[in-house]
Amino acid sequence: MADDLPSEFDVVILGTGLPESIIASACSRVGQRVLHVDQRNYYGGNWASFTFSGLQTWIEDNKREDVTEEVAACTEHIGDNEKCIVLTNRNKTIQNVEVFSYSGSEDADVEESGSLHMATATVTTDPATPDPVPEAPSQEPSLTDGSKADSPLEQEEGNEPESNEGDEHDVATEDDGAPSDTGCTVSTEMTTEPSPPLSAQQDSPQPVTYSLIVKEGRRFNIDLVSKFLYSRGMLIGLLIKSNVSRYTEFKNITRILTHHDGNIEQVPCSRADVFASKQLSMVEKRMLMKFLTFCAEYEQHSEEYQDYKESTFSEFLNFKKLTPSLHHFVLYSIAMASTTTNTMDGLKATQHFLRCLGCYGNSPFLFPLYGLGELPQCFCRMSAVFGGIYCLHHSLRCLIVDRDSNQCKAVIDSKGKRISCSSVIVEDSYLSADVAANVCYKQISRAILITDRSVLKSESDQQISVLTVPPETEGQNAIFVTELCSSTMTCMKNTYLVHLTCPSIKTTAKEDLESVVQELFTLSTESTTDPDTEVPEKPRVFWALYFNMRDSSGVERESYVGLPDNMHVCSGPDPNFGNDHAVRQAENIFSKLFPTEEFCPPAPNPEDIIYDTECATQDAGESGTATEPKEETSPESEEVSEASAEEQEAK
Repeated sequence: MADDLPSEFDVVILGTGLPESIIASACSRVGQRVLHVDQRNYYGGNWASFTFSGLQTWIEDNKREDVTEEVAACTEHIGDNEKCIVLTNRNKTIQNVEVFSYSGSEDADVEESGSLHMATATVTTDPATPDPVPEAPSQEPSLTDGSKADSPLEQEEGNEPESNEGDEHDVATEDDGAPSDTGCTVSTEMTTEPSPPLSAQQDSPQPVTYSLIVKEGRRFNIDLVSKFLYSRGMLIGLLIKSNVSRYTEFKNITRILTHHDGNIEQVPCSRADVFASKQLSMVEKRMLMKFLTFCAEYEQHSEEYQDYKESTFSEFLNFKKLTPSLHHFVLYSIAMASTTTNTMDGLKATQHFLRCLGCYGNSPFLFPLYGLGELPQCFCRMSAVFGGIYCLHHSLRCLIVDRDSNQCKAVIDSKGKRISCSSVIVEDSYLSADVAANVCYKQISRAILITDRSVLKSESDQQISVLTVPPETEGQNAIFVTELCSSTMTCMKNTYLVHLTCPSIKTTAKEDLESVVQELFTLSTESTTDPDTEVPEKPRVFWALYFNMRDSSGVERESYVGLPDNMHVCSGPDPNFGNDHAVRQAENIFSKLFPTEEFCPPAPNPEDIIYDTECATQDAGESGTATEPKEETSPESEEVSEASAEEQEAK
């Protein structure tokens, strides 16, 4: 397909991350001709999700040494009064990749392809073949604007999730690389584990081992980033407004946890949770409710925080005389702030948290089934429906810029073809070192674990939890831990997928996160048990991955050298918990490109679409060229007509 590409587009986009995919959808929706390409053979870039075997290929690719690129081929396409800006295909956004498998005696002989042994990777999959991404089962839509929800501080009980069962679905990618225009609708309530195939039901249950994880690797969908979606956040609002929500499905987060005084505790958020909590005294419950009620409408009580606008949120909490436990819950698990966060930002974060409560359940967060990598693909599907052209494993060599106007006139793709365009959007990982010479990037530390049980035991084994671990020393950032169960379709049954994230402080992600991993989990090959209860003291880790991801979210466009005026740069994932930065970035770029157009207007529902044949018939009728339809007559009226004709002849 790449050889047959048109030679002219309105917008050319390089990279299929979340902000680039949103921009592609918005541009296609308003009638722009969009070419969306990516050097990788999968959608999402650093926002992608992988099966277990697919992740091994990703790990090996990021350990590979750089290959010298040929850039001289672009010179033959440069005309008079034009210059060339060379792009790179060497992804340097991922560093310090370390992999560990903790195999017991039962895993001594693992013969499956793609198996790992203690920080080594053996990959046998074809890197040119993308792993199919499972598609969520179709459910009845229930993701709305949430306007019917009651105030979270007035709710006595949260919505009880409904059980829902479905089968595993395998979907192959299209030959031309374009995303399918079909997908699932949205459902936010599903808690029970989907039924396995009949063949799996007939087999006897197997204990979870590392070799079984390798064998069942296609049941995993492992995200490169770890985020949840606020139920009233910008991304959910955009999904609803644009009707992109029809392509995916969500689950409500069931628990918000915190690490306090060496123990993992559940944080009470809603009114029902507060008064049902056994870890708070009656005085603390009333104190917490009073403070949360104030935060829900803090703008109307400016006199209470006027003197603390320039202070930290932690100092303001001390002023409100919250107990140490309440101070901890509000700062780290509700506001999700740090000791350096100022008062106004802390109040805004707390208010936003409260407004998201009760919208779709008893917590403020949602998580997409099959992982966060579904979200970029959803927007790519919408772009493809409205004419966007997609090419994976296809990139751009360079940009052709007019010297006088400093406008990008064309791009040279990886096949050497010159394609004219009006605007270019590029993911920052494709910018060369010369363009980014003045940029100082930050780093994000990430860890991904596969464990055998939850960090906090409960009656249900299908809990989706977010855990906040406060910093060990003053001034550092908290570590966010997300724990996904098998009903999220991101891991196999009887396992949990755990993500740890924090802004990098030390040299490697392992140095930043290893202490928390060792505190919360068991890394030995044999699980330890409590002799009294015969229950493992800590969840056992079967497999662990550490890596650093580049954080370019704070880099301004002006920091890059020599960019043409009609070229825009999208950053990778940011370290924050939500997705507001990506949506805000996409909206800002789109408004610069098309200031008079609406950003992601609603797509029509399939039942509202009028097809060409119907339009042609309607237009013909209006112009008078079509034959007027004859009125249908009943048999009785035909007899009357014949009789009256005979009477006329007789007369």
